[in-house]
Amino acid sequence: MLLMVAGINPYDPEAFKKGWYDEQLGFRLSHIAVDPSNDSVWYVGAGDFWNVKENHRSKNKLTGNQLSYADYVYILKSADKGKTWQKISNGLPDDLDVGQILVDPRQSNTLLMLTNHGLMESLDAGLNWHKKQTIGLPNERPRDLTYHYNEKTGEYTLYLVEQTFYHPDGDSIKATGGVFKSTDGGASWLDLTGNLAFDLSKLNYKTEVYRYYRAIAHWFSISWNQAKKQFPVLPDAALPVFNRLVVNPQNPDEIYLTYNKKHDRSFGPGHVWRTLDAGKSWHVVAREGAYWHQLPEQDKAYWQSRGNPVKPNVEFAHVQAYMDVHHEQQGNRLLNINSNGELFISVAQQTQMSDDKGANWRQIDDIQVSAGKNLWVGRGNSDLPGRFMLHSTGIKDRRLMASGEHGLWQTVVVDGISDKQAVAMKQIEGQVNIDGMVSISTVAVHPKNPDIIYITAWRQDHRGQLRRSTDGGKSWENISTILKVNEQRRSDLGQVVQGPPGLIPAQNSLLIDPVNSDNMYLAVTLDAFSEIYRAPRRKPTVGGFGVMKSTDGGYSWQVSNKGFHPQASIRMIALDPNNSKVLYAAASDENGGLYKSIDQGSSWQKMKIPEQISSVNHVFIDANSADIYISAGGFYHGDYEQGGAWRSSDQGKSWQQIFKAPLVLQLESSPVDKNILLLTAGNQMNTEVKFTNPGLYLSLDAGRSWKKINNNLSNYDKIIDAKPDPYNANVLWAAGWGSGWYVGYINGANGQAWHE
Repeated sequence: MLLMVAGINPYDPEAFKKGWYDEQLGFRLSHIAVDPSNDSVWYVGAGDFWNVKENHRSKNKLTGNQLSYADYVYILKSADKGKTWQKISNGLPDDLDVGQILVDPRQSNTLLMLTNHGLMESLDAGLNWHKKQTIGLPNERPRDLTYHYNEKTGEYTLYLVEQTFYHPDGDSIKATGGVFKSTDGGASWLDLTGNLAFDLSKLNYKTEVYRYYRAIAHWFSISWNQAKKQFPVLPDAALPVFNRLVVNPQNPDEIYLTYNKKHDRSFGPGHVWRTLDAGKSWHVVAREGAYWHQLPEQDKAYWQSRGNPVKPNVEFAHVQAYMDVHHEQQGNRLLNINSNGELFISVAQQTQMSDDKGANWRQIDDIQVSAGKNLWVGRGNSDLPGRFMLHSTGIKDRRLMASGEHGLWQTVVVDGISDKQAVAMKQIEGQVNIDGMVSISTVAVHPKNPDIIYITAWRQDHRGQLRRSTDGGKSWENISTILKVNEQRRSDLGQVVQGPPGLIPAQNSLLIDPVNSDNMYLAVTLDAFSEIYRAPRRKPTVGGFGVMKSTDGGYSWQVSNKGFHPQASIRMIALDPNNSKVLYAAASDENGGLYKSIDQGSSWQKMKIPEQISSVNHVFIDANSADIYISAGGFYHGDYEQGGAWRSSDQGKSWQQIFKAPLVLQLESSPVDKNILLLTAGNQMNTEVKFTNPGLYLSLDAGRSWKKINNNLSNYDKIIDAKPDPYNANVLWAAGWGSGWYVGYINGANGQAWHE
């Protein structure tokens, strides 16, 4: 039985009127536990304890941050496998944030709970709680809690890692914290920290020195410069902020620790620390990056004096070359161990596994097709944020796939793949290039030269630029700035600093006129409700929301919004395949609709569509039949009547609804067979409308009947893009929110089997 906790994370539509995100609504739950003696009894903890990006502890905020999209103060209990729930808060602090709930396998009425206030205990199966009285914990603020249970002997051992506290020590810092175990149900604790602290003054590792000062600056709520000035001497017993630990179920002396030094306020070499002797000695066992590849002699001598291996031992797929030349810039996002003692971590949005106690870590996301050629086949567990897909690229066997944070990929036809339905992929921009564009918004190929590729980005490197390759993706250059925003932002301590805000306006539908390729178009979306980062983006200082147009091949851009209603959120645009002077624009805001331009985007007129539709999310024109398809429905509002998919076979004079749902995000027909339709249905923020069937739907008879085809899709309720193949009527494609891209085959599985 596999159980998961989740929360809704919608955004306040009023924030759009203010120009920047300022409030979130909804709730988030943090942990679920099952009674090991009765799998009908479940416990769920409320909170956002594990949100390492935003929930940073400090001296003045020992209980962490209270975030508006999470619920707090209670646990939920079910005695019937989740059919009914009881909400419990007896004895719990009024800002309770739950991290773990452990049910004692020897006595199921005894529960121990890890919280932002320390350890809480219940002796009546979760109905009432009290603060657990402990001896031996220096800070009483654990960050993680786990156990080892020997069924044969009945020995039940608890383990925890403390939140590290920092204390002034003259012109340096001393730290308290570490790893502890208890054999009496958490009443008393034995220190297992051993030599976990390391001598930072003996390391020539500037990246971690910077992170060290960032960590103590955050702890004391001072600036980085103040921390450097006040504590100039690096500590000889530096202790990072750890946030996860696991114990091998087969060996209680084998313990692993990790931190996320990118997103949390922590520091330290490597990603995982291990002890095999119950804490007497600790070693760094997950090592990657330039530091370990080019270890200074002083550092090498120090690590060898601790008996620590020094060679890099973490494997990556397409990001290997990038990771090798950077100094452990990515954070480890998880640490788990299974019943066989196999370990799992996630560095650089890839999953690594070790079956030799951390001596080696191999990536398990992708299969390498051919050594040294950067060709990969997904195993079905990708962490890549899939995004826009371009299948008509001027080269029949090449499809271009855009990804958030992992650049641009193309499909490659190769022999020797055992799974004949799998697709080999090659990254042509992103981490494969040291300074590549990584968060790709949209892609276009020159209509007269398939070697010329254009891309844009919505965050990270080269954001807001129009980037071009003239050699099929071998090399890239920026040729213009389409969008720019104010780079000022507030730091963690509230100071105004210069630096990337992270998000610029969302971009969609980069189009090139097939007749006059100097004409280019781009949709800049005000309300990116279906994006991975849903919050409204900053108002551009260069460019603007709506439609951007270039008449000189992308070297200069102007806003072209004449005819749109105020605050129109243009989610996408489409060129008429039979007349390049005609464009359509889908406005997805609550006053939106469908717009048409007959003068190459210079002006727009609102089209007449069924009056109940207020938001149009997508428009598609079938190149063979000239049928127009629109996908409708509001994310924040609306019912079944306002949503759905609609078709016009007479240039928009009349419309027929062919699919009913409160929110349809996309519908496209097959260029090979107009009877094949692929549709994406989404979930609304409006919980009053009950729709429980999001995902992909397939019609083989032009919309008269539909079949849901979600099998094997990791994020079926969050499909970013979905299209029939332009050459093969049997093939479908989809992009997942955080799960890469999928290919599906209609024949044999009727579209229900997807392959990543």
